[in-house]
Amino acid sequence: MSETSARLLALLSLLQARRDWPGQLLADRLEVSPRTVRRDVDRLRDLGYPVRATKGPDGGYRLDAGADLPPLLFDDDQAIAVAVALQTATTTVTGIEEGALRALATVRQVMPARLRQRVDALQVTTVDRYANRRTTVDSDQLIAIGTALRANEVLRFDYAAPRAAEEEWVPPRKVEPHHLVTWGGRWYLVGWDLDRNDWRTFRVDRMTPKTPTGPRFTPRELPAPDVATYISSKFRGQDRNPCRGEAILQAKASDIAQWAGHGAVVEELTPTSCRLALSGWSWTGLAATFGMFECDLEFVGPQELKDAATQLAARYREAAS
Repeated sequence: MSETSARLLALLSLLQARRDWPGQLLADRLEVSPRTVRRDVDRLRDLGYPVRATKGPDGGYRLDAGADLPPLLFDDDQAIAVAVALQTATTTVTGIEEGALRALATVRQVMPARLRQRVDALQVTTVDRYANRRTTVDSDQLIAIGTALRANEVLRFDYAAPRAAEEEWVPPRKVEPHHLVTWGGRWYLVGWDLDRNDWRTFRVDRMTPKTPTGPRFTPRELPAPDVATYISSKFRGQDRNPCRGEAILQAKASDIAQWAGHGAVVEELTPTSCRLALSGWSWTGLAATFGMFECDLEFVGPQELKDAATQLAARYREAAS
């Protein structure tokens, strides 16, 4: 590699590492004169890299985002991280399968032999304990939600109701989006519900974002040190118990939440119905727990919970007779 080409790669690597670089500092790091830095910056511009000169006492340079994606420069660890991420990218997001495979092939093709061997040794197959309840979301959904979240704009969306509430019209939700998170094989949006005046967690696969978005807002503070703590507390108990099921209850979410206990997830569907997720050590015990709420209910699943409820009902009928 020529000295100039090597220096250009080194300059590009530095520009990707931080937002702004004073010209003299770049010259010192590359061990060249500021004039040489200016010439190398012009060469990068000719290659399609949008390097912008910044104003200030010292002057400097910034690598901006461009209309096209120019070639990127990764160090060894970054290249391996990208390859592994691309192998697992399609587990919960639909619509990116072909793009991920083509990107992986492109990254692998330009890797030096030493890195290609390491990547080939990392053939990842994702198998997890939540595979039976994993849901996928469309990439356009994530982009729409993420765009509103980044811009601090109120997100309006239709929220799909389960079977028990399908016949009821539910107005679009209006939420100040706070965080997109994954938990147990599903994507969730954490946000402040403007109509309920409270924090809510929504499953992304049930959301249909609407345009245009609402007005901008000032982000609120979560009722927890961070979003990981908030989600962990909301879903507490989900990982400790082997049996977990869901049912639709014809009761107010606020009434159910105060008796559901730790580890329960209460999701408001309508003002008079909610979806309740509980965990337990046995399916029969879990079915009995759902029955303690004095309201009509419909078991959503899984089938083990429905079978346990049938057995429990027969046992109660026999005991009562």
